[in-house]
Amino acid sequence: MKHLYIFSGLGVDERVFKYLDFTDFEVTFIKWVQPDANESIEDYAKRLTGQITAEKPVIVGLSFGGMMAIEITKHLPAEKVILIASAKTFKEIPFYYRWAGYLKLHKILPVKVFKQHTFINDWFFGIETKEHRKIFAEILYDLDAYFLRWAIDKILCWKNLTIPPNVIHIHGDTDRILPIHFVNADFVIKGGGHFMTVSQAKELTELLHTSIV
Repeated sequence: MKHLYIFSGLGVDERVFKYLDFTDFEVTFIKWVQPDANESIEDYAKRLTGQITAEKPVIVGLSFGGMMAIEITKHLPAEKVILIASAKTFKEIPFYYRWAGYLKLHKILPVKVFKQHTFINDWFFGIETKEHRKIFAEILYDLDAYFLRWAIDKILCWKNLTIPPNVIHIHGDTDRILPIHFVNADFVIKGGGHFMTVSQAKELTELLHTSIV
């Protein structure tokens, strides 16, 4: 049985995967731990490797979790790395985010801006139903502000250029957080946004099973 180690997005827990069917797989959701002050993404990834015990893990990463999955493979081998709504290198991060990181604009904005549930956030994440808005609002409320600020900095200032040879990139064609024209995806989910683990769960489940087996 394949053992999946799953990284969620920006400090989010496994709730974003609740609609996916992982039947036939052993699944471990990686727990985000508090980063140390000024800890690099490389050092943080090395710390998280302690949660991965299988000899041939399949690592799945959503959004920031996908970036972390890439960093993890620099410290241990993986059978496959599957990215969902993520980026493989800093070149797939939109230039305007990288500019913001260079100018350190994210350090000026209060963290509460990113934690607020607004119609603008719903639009960016492609959330349309009442049920999905409720889930999203709960997730935003529970986000750890310290971790969120640290992770945003790591995304905007990411320098990675290394792509594992066994990576599979799944992306939605309506993703507004990481627009698809910035990335080179292996599989494209029509109508998929940044919240597609919830909104396009059935199609994503089928694609994951096909990619992993």
